[in-house]
Amino acid sequence: MGTAENGATWKSDLALALLAALLALAVDAWTGFGPLTDAGGDNDNLLRLVEVRDLLAGQGWFDLHQYRMGLEGGFVMHWSRLVDAPVAAIILAVSALTGSKPLAEDVAQVLWPALLLWSTLFFTARAARAFGGGGAVLPAILIGGAGYYFVGIYEPGALDHHNVQLMLTMASLALLLEAPARRRAALLSGLCAALTLAVGMETVPYVAAIGVCVSLLFVADAAGERAVARDFGLGFAGVSALVFIATIQPSAWGVAQCDAFSVTQFVVAAIAGVGLAAIASVEPAAASWRRRLASLAALGVVLGAIVAVLFPQCLAAPYANLDPRLKELWLDHIDEAQSLFTLLVNDPARVAARYATPLVAIVLMALRLRRGGWRRQDSLVAALLAVAFLVGAWQVRGTTFSIAFAVIPLSAWIAKWRARAETSSSPGVALRLAAVWLVSINPVWTGVAAAASVAFEKGKAVADGDTTDKTCEKKATFSPLGAMADTTVLTISNLGSPVLAYSGHRVFAGPYHRNVAGNLLALDAFLGSADDARRIVEAHHVGLVAVCSGNVESRTLSQKAPRGFLAGLLRGSVPDWLEPVGEKGRPIELYRVRQAG
Repeated sequence: MGTAENGATWKSDLALALLAALLALAVDAWTGFGPLTDAGGDNDNLLRLVEVRDLLAGQGWFDLHQYRMGLEGGFVMHWSRLVDAPVAAIILAVSALTGSKPLAEDVAQVLWPALLLWSTLFFTARAARAFGGGGAVLPAILIGGAGYYFVGIYEPGALDHHNVQLMLTMASLALLLEAPARRRAALLSGLCAALTLAVGMETVPYVAAIGVCVSLLFVADAAGERAVARDFGLGFAGVSALVFIATIQPSAWGVAQCDAFSVTQFVVAAIAGVGLAAIASVEPAAASWRRRLASLAALGVVLGAIVAVLFPQCLAAPYANLDPRLKELWLDHIDEAQSLFTLLVNDPARVAARYATPLVAIVLMALRLRRGGWRRQDSLVAALLAVAFLVGAWQVRGTTFSIAFAVIPLSAWIAKWRARAETSSSPGVALRLAAVWLVSINPVWTGVAAAASVAFEKGKAVADGDTTDKTCEKKATFSPLGAMADTTVLTISNLGSPVLAYSGHRVFAGPYHRNVAGNLLALDAFLGSADDARRIVEAHHVGLVAVCSGNVESRTLSQKAPRGFLAGLLRGSVPDWLEPVGEKGRPIELYRVRQAG
């Protein structure tokens, strides 16, 4: 593809992606930007907003403490400032223009996800073009836009880092698909791979898959892939070094963290990137496929030995050392952490919504392999799709990536049938094209799954004896709490981030694996007797107790300890050291701690 032609397609793909993103923004505006006042229980989006506010209020760039959550003094979050920075920049810019910080926050919560949706759609279109030709671009925009919109990670208020990670991973893939024909594409691909790893460790499987693919393609075709391997390695190592310097304070350079970018990830990324670039650049190491394979295998052994010797703790499962009570009462109930097999048993209708289009795409790739003519593009797309599907089978959160990667082969499939329909007047071809469209659009499967589960959900609500909306997710629900003088609030972990976002209070509990001590303290208070709770309240100077009967976590804890403090409050048994605040029957019931004497 020539430079002029590439420039023209680049502009058209960018314009199509912009139109789709603006359409999604218009739909959100028509519905009133609902997530800004009803976060839907997404603690991460709210806590990210709190983190950005803290940064703008003067908290240090390197200081990732969340001082208002956990025991006195707070705890250190594992998130990256790389996501805080652009959100904070938008708020600063809009505040300077309008003089209103609340308006600036609202604009940032709308604009940032919209920009990410635009860029993700653009890179999806570029990947589809490189994989299936120009005819795959429009289908990629349509089914990609629909899928991304209904997955929900680009909706207003989506400040969590998963949308950033998906955009960067898709960018890395798209650039690699273009790499042999486009100068510096591989270097930029390595840059994006390093950035997505720096944002969060959830993308380790995808970054590893990309790195392995680049290496094996170099083994198979040195002439065509040498420059790609060299440039990708240099970009990956170089940006990892920059991120390490920019986001970690010098005093912590020697501190290894397994759940966040630290010396562990930097050392592995630097050695892997520089090693790959060196093997691709040194003629004796790249002279034959056997030497290339042996050199890369040696590099892999070195990396494995470094991790095993220097950072053995990072070889354990992510939550291997989590307190058993937190695993039972928190982790096992996190929706996005459920496995495919758990969903098959407990929520089979949702399986179609999250796994159908990736499975169709995998079948398409298998058929392509069987027919022969396998290309480098097929290897890259198939590897990421397969890895994402396996991650999604382990935890449903991985299906966000598999749904995205599935768009690429699905759009090529649609393009093929569109081309056939244009040259044929057969009704059979038209019907097949319509069927191909339908099975490729993820929201179609979502709708089918939702329809199938309606009767079940209604029956469950009746059986539970509670059909009222008391889930405590709306901003207005917290207004009474926000009007009270700042104090420490004892509440469940699901309400931790909303309390911080909508008031100046502090809390013990929040659904974060590093907040072990705070979460355990809240469990001790709610599962123990009223006397146990009183001792904790007095020892930690708690001023308010907030409970929500409609929240699933409240129900879980009440069932775990039916004679405990929380279960008693939900039954209306209020100890004499508490006094109700406000009207009864509100989603959140507040109790003020009576002062001794």
